[in-house]
Amino acid sequence: MRPLATSLTALTLALGLGNATANEQALRLKDLQRCGDLFSTEQLTFCLRSEGLGTDDLNVMLRGKAVDASREEDGRLRLTVKRDDHQSGPLWLEQGERRSNPIWLTLNGSHVIAAGPDDVAKNMDGLTTYVDLVSVIIEEDHDGLEESQRLADKYGAEVVGAIAPLNTYQLRLPVKDLTERDALVLRLGSETSVDAVVVEESGAEELLEEDSQPKPRNTEWVANRFLDAVDFYLHRLSAQKTAIKTHPVRIGIIERDVDFDSPEFAAYLGGCEPTKPQTCVYARDAESPADHGTSVTGILAARSAEPGDSGFLSALEPASSGFEVIVERNSDAGITANVAASVNLVEDGVRVLNWSWGIHRVGTLDVDGERIDSLVRSGVAMSGYEELLEEFFLWLRREHPDVVVVNSAGNGSARSGQDDYRLPSSFITDQLLVVGAHERDYSKDVPVEHPDYVTKRPSSNIDMRVDITASACTRAATLEAGTRGDVHCGTSYATPMVTGIIGAMLSINPALEPEQLRELLRRSALTIGRNSDFEAVEADDLTAPILPSERSYQLDNQDIGRSARLDMRKALELTAESLQHRR
Repeated sequence: MRPLATSLTALTLALGLGNATANEQALRLKDLQRCGDLFSTEQLTFCLRSEGLGTDDLNVMLRGKAVDASREEDGRLRLTVKRDDHQSGPLWLEQGERRSNPIWLTLNGSHVIAAGPDDVAKNMDGLTTYVDLVSVIIEEDHDGLEESQRLADKYGAEVVGAIAPLNTYQLRLPVKDLTERDALVLRLGSETSVDAVVVEESGAEELLEEDSQPKPRNTEWVANRFLDAVDFYLHRLSAQKTAIKTHPVRIGIIERDVDFDSPEFAAYLGGCEPTKPQTCVYARDAESPADHGTSVTGILAARSAEPGDSGFLSALEPASSGFEVIVERNSDAGITANVAASVNLVEDGVRVLNWSWGIHRVGTLDVDGERIDSLVRSGVAMSGYEELLEEFFLWLRREHPDVVVVNSAGNGSARSGQDDYRLPSSFITDQLLVVGAHERDYSKDVPVEHPDYVTKRPSSNIDMRVDITASACTRAATLEAGTRGDVHCGTSYATPMVTGIIGAMLSINPALEPEQLRELLRRSALTIGRNSDFEAVEADDLTAPILPSERSYQLDNQDIGRSARLDMRKALELTAESLQHRR
């Protein structure tokens, strides 16, 4: 093993960087992946890709303590940690006065690998699909690793990844094209020990909606009483007869990365102390502040000189006891990687998962009878994903019943609850909250409480499976302080509004269960929609209609029958009241 300083010098020269250039560059962690023996349980090896390394001494910090690292031939950093000596936590680089962005390093073993550009092909539906990588879900009465290895030996495959808590293992098949793959998938699926085979269909991150209309981020958030909720948390919690003590909360965001060159995230460089009244963000560094992950995470944690333009959790300082926001996607292996990352995060103590993603089956029709042509997957892939997600939610209910997943309803103007055509929002479980999207109706001069203050966003998926709606639009971050980027709209950006308020609710009352969180959100909700939304046949239900039980059984309450719209302030008020019932 080469000395680290020598390795870094070689790396700098290999990248063509002189000392001055390297020292002037920002120090960033771009990627972290498991490598080496992926099935080792005692020693875990990680490979890191960074930018901006100079020739000065480098410290690799894990949970605030230096760990040994070396350079590989491809220029990456490599570190090996013993599970007994460390815990999962933030990892960052320090070189001189520079600090990199912190990345969450998990010591849990769920990890799947992504296919390279030469290992994918177009299937009959014209979708990008993995040729030689599939995952097998092993029946629960079998030892998953042992059985997957037996199957690998039988079919000449190799076990290359695992989501052990779900008894799911990734195989590299000895195939050259989709015809060979499909034949082998059929044979694997016929094995009595195999519950399902997951065929991955993934391309690059797909762009969601953008809106050219001038809608400032904080103007849209008024519809959910965003600043009213911040005011309540900062001032009213401590003004109670008995001041309410808050608690730290860990939140997981299933996204690729965040741009730490944006002024909104620059304060998160280096270490962060989550036990203090502050928000911490751990993520890989993105190439652009306009990327999806930066916008989603910004709704929770962006920092701004203007309180109304800050992310919700960062605006709650200093009354909070700290929030940790972990942005993690495991790898670029599509839905399978999303599930693997979610399993790791839950095992690392995350209470709330934000899933601003979802897929439709090929052939899904919107409410007008037109085919949806974005974020679609084949029937073969959908059946595998459905089984994998079912295993995840069964495991969640069995092992982590206090965890809640907040999922976007989707932007296909379709029905979110059709289990054959939409995942994962169609799952019926108390641990999954589904979020639709609304936008301001500027043609109506009505107070925020009025149902006509907002209108449903035309593209938002609908129906009884949607629990609540939130503001659809936000503005992207930029590289210049005080300026905002393009407007991004969709259920992806409504979802973190609900994730943020659930995080705040749990910081007030960590004993709340997923079913109770949903009840409080629905009881506190403002309304949207016509006088009665019970007629689903008219395709006008944006959410499940508010029921009499959600309005203290007041049958003449004007809210009954309408769809539910997030009221962040009222949700916090009801959460504070729930502490009295607990006593």
